Amino acid sequence: MDKSNLLIIVTTISLFISVFLAFFLLTVKTKHRLSNTLFAVFLLITAIDTSEPLLNLVTDGPSNPGMLRNTLAFLQIPVFYLYVSSVCYSDFKLKPQYILHLLPFLMANVVLLPRFYTVDLASKMNFIINRQSMIELQFNHILFHIQIVIYLIAVFMLLRKAKRLYLENYAGTSISSYNWLFQFTVVLTLLYLIVMLKNILKFSDYPYVSESIKIGILVFQLFISCWYLLKALNNPGLFRNIDSKLKLVSDIISEEKNSNQTAVTEQEYNRDLLMLKEHMAEKKPFLNPSLTIQDISDDIGIPVRELSVLINHQLGKHFYDFVNTYRIENAMDILKDQTKNKVTILEILYEVGFNSKSSFNTAFKKHTGNTPTAYRKCM
Repeated sequence: MDKSNLLIIVTTISLFISVFLAFFLLTVKTKHRLSNTLFAVFLLITAIDTSEPLLNLVTDGPSNPGMLRNTLAFLQIPVFYLYVSSVCYSDFKLKPQYILHLLPFLMANVVLLPRFYTVDLASKMNFIINRQSMIELQFNHILFHIQIVIYLIAVFMLLRKAKRLYLENYAGTSISSYNWLFQFTVVLTLLYLIVMLKNILKFSDYPYVSESIKIGILVFQLFISCWYLLKALNNPGLFRNIDSKLKLVSDIISEEKNSNQTAVTEQEYNRDLLMLKEHMAEKKPFLNPSLTIQDISDDIGIPVRELSVLINHQLGKHFYDFVNTYRIENAMDILKDQTKNKVTILEILYEVGFNSKSSFNTAFKKHTGNTPTAYRKCM
């Protein structure tokens, strides 16, 4: 099988998987419809971008729609950034200012107007034949690479902040959503780095190497699409969001310093801490697997802002770890109770407020140094 046939086969399979996954995301019933729609758009743009080998079978030469298809690549990473934002924040909405994300795409097409979009077929052919010396295409490739770097940095910064906000304000198991999304972004970053290498070689003395890499990119895209599809099918409720109005504790403290707000006195700190500990011991709110700092604030009457500073700053623990400490200590009591030696580890983790075996094992080992099974055997 020659390289061109292999490229067509891989492209066909990749397109089918991408379109199928996009259809699934657009039709599945979920409260996170906007997130699904954005990722479906990302998949469809990617599918159109990689469809060149198939389109070459039915087209005779360069055309305006064909060039427009090429420049759609400028929309991929902005749509992915918006998708990540929608996953991270529950109150995410599309806003008029997001139209600015279209600028690179528009710039890439505007520079092509004089010598491609507005000329005859012969001139278009000449433009493509001499593409390595065409300043417009060189400009677009540089712009595309700059765009990728800027957006990927922005995505990683967004994920980092979202994870910190989650740890400071929530104690559910949804942290796995952000861990998985981070992994997905890392894999996508690797894919874009390969694309950048392909584009660089395209304008070098080794354009044939670029064609070989194209096959690898399509296979890689196929792998990513299948991975995401498997994750979506097995975990339909994976992603749960946080409120974007929440602030990091470090920002709250900085604001208080800048505004010269009166610091909490030692007496107030001790009073609030005692109230918090009594509430955790007596009411056991940690048994709620979806507990948030807002829930505890409502129960004991301490404003979220002050409670967040108390736990995340003054106690030196993320709210997530603070709550899990109580859950693990409760689990330890059950594991030590000989009358409950028939209760399974799975039953225990659900009883104390976890709803994920992996998160329970991780938290238990972090707190005790042992796995739950090993701890029970030592008792």
